[in-house]
Amino acid sequence: MAPRAYWKGYLKLSLVSCSIALFPASSEREKISFHQINKNTGHRIKYSKVDAETGEEVDASDIIKGYQVGKGQYIELEPEELEAIAIQSTRIIDIDEFVPKQQIDELYLNNPYYIVPDGEVGQQAFAVIREAIRREGMVALGRVVFTSREHVIALEARDKGLLGITLRYPYEVRAQSDYFDDIPEEKVPKDTIELAAHIVKTKLGKFDPRKFEDHYEAALKELIKRKQSGQPIERPARREPAKVISLMDALRLSVESGRRQSRGGARAAAQPRRTAAKRGIRRKAS
Repeated sequence: MAPRAYWKGYLKLSLVSCSIALFPASSEREKISFHQINKNTGHRIKYSKVDAETGEEVDASDIIKGYQVGKGQYIELEPEELEAIAIQSTRIIDIDEFVPKQQIDELYLNNPYYIVPDGEVGQQAFAVIREAIRREGMVALGRVVFTSREHVIALEARDKGLLGITLRYPYEVRAQSDYFDDIPEEKVPKDTIELAAHIVKTKLGKFDPRKFEDHYEAALKELIKRKQSGQPIERPARREPAKVISLMDALRLSVESGRRQSRGGARAAAQPRRTAAKRGIRRKAS
């Protein structure tokens, strides 16, 4: 069954437009989730909305939104008042401008969406917009409305479609100075940096998300499997913290450990070649 589109509308570049559909590019549906249950009865727990002062349950029709201005003081907002300022969805992503991708700070990246043409009509227009974005190597910026909230969305060509990423507003991004300014300046010796840089070089690789493993998720699945089959659950032994050693000693030990691993990997790779060579000699002798 094909996934259901999260949003449908039109993509517009000047006078060129086409119908599109947006699909979330990420999902946590496959993650294990839990319900809260009563340990004594095994029944699920349900929550009721109650008045914080009286403790009485409140009907959904009597609940409104409130903005806190002081302790116990709220500005009450009726649904009709909120609807009056809600941004109506125009169902159009109108491209406002193009910017170099490297100018977009990663802190502003929010949620990713796959964007595809919706229906056969307008597929050529979609391809024109996609290839124009790809050719210029730029990211298109537009605006989209999801559930009455307006978002800035960045669009870039990806394979045969487009990737759209909603961007955070400046007020949603915390200032790094609030966290980094108190970090003291450290004078790092040159030989220490060189050792650390050597370790980095020995661990160079290629980005491959297929190698990522969620160890906690795997452990959860194994735990559930064991419980379901009635197997005993053993508590793992606690790890003792590593002994504190000097920074320079730690770097040297890391370098030596990396060298041992490299030699071990080289020997493992060479073994099949030596075995194959021996087989070849035996065949010739026979």
